[in-house]
Amino acid sequence: MRCQFYYKDWQGVSHKKNKRGFKTKAEAEQWERDFLQQQQRNLDINFENFVQIYYEDMEHRLHENTMRTKKFIIDLKIIPYFKKKNMNEIKSSDIRAWQNALMKKGYSETYLKTVNNQLSAIFNYAVRYYDLKDNPCRKAGSIGKSHAGEKEFWTKQEFKQFFVTVENKPETKMAFLLLYWTGMRIGELLALTPADIDFEKQTVTISKTFHRSKGRDIITSPKTKKSNRTIKMPPFLCEEMQEYIKMLYDIKPDERLFTVTKSYINHEMERGAKQAGVKKIRVHDIRYSHATIFSCFFTFLHLISLIFYGVLTVFLVLMV
Repeated sequence: MRCQFYYKDWQGVSHKKNKRGFKTKAEAEQWERDFLQQQQRNLDINFENFVQIYYEDMEHRLHENTMRTKKFIIDLKIIPYFKKKNMNEIKSSDIRAWQNALMKKGYSETYLKTVNNQLSAIFNYAVRYYDLKDNPCRKAGSIGKSHAGEKEFWTKQEFKQFFVTVENKPETKMAFLLLYWTGMRIGELLALTPADIDFEKQTVTISKTFHRSKGRDIITSPKTKKSNRTIKMPPFLCEEMQEYIKMLYDIKPDERLFTVTKSYINHEMERGAKQAGVKKIRVHDIRYSHATIFSCFFTFLHLISLIFYGVLTVFLVLMV
């Protein structure tokens, strides 16, 4: 069945809309009503249709991976609850009821905060660009926490125990060495090319990130400007990297050094942790392991320097 009608866009220009593939007349008519409601671009519109307007605008301003994550959360956790309510009729009490239903699901505090923030962002958008009087999420209050409790990480000994389980897999071995000793993110690791490695300066440059969307491998710039950085590598890591690159047959400077997926790395980490008998942490938590190592190292250096200057001071006093 086909749906065909005329409408005027936001500039007042008439257009003809034609869409096929509907199973029933009612389905076609509902699609027409939703489409026309979105074209009106006012707040006398149901939540689900307003979200489509929000998506159309934001997908031009956000990274594809960020947008995909946003859509996943909104489509799954927010739209089902509010979809038929009009934007200008949703109250703080409705938000509180949704929050209570969400908290009963047993999600983590950080996830609750993330989902709530996505709903608040939609209403902030309506306030800023569509003259909604206020954001009902503000009166309803927030839920969850921005940060979880104490972060999980591996000690150097735990990493050594885990590392034994991946030593026989060159690509996996090199991937975890880089993750642990540089603190880079998994997407940054999977985007690395030989051109990013400077063996003379013993550095690796982070200027891009990798993700897979709908079966496509996509390389984009990092999420923030601060993510563009150059990391110093320990000498032994440079040697391991040189040996690894030699194993890659005729690799070009702009080709990816690691062709595995995030799910593969996650699987290897779970498998290795179980086999090694160390606690299970996320791939992202390896960054905290890295940070902890260097925090302890610099604390040790600071302590040594304090002892040195203390002894020197005593010696100079005795010499006077």
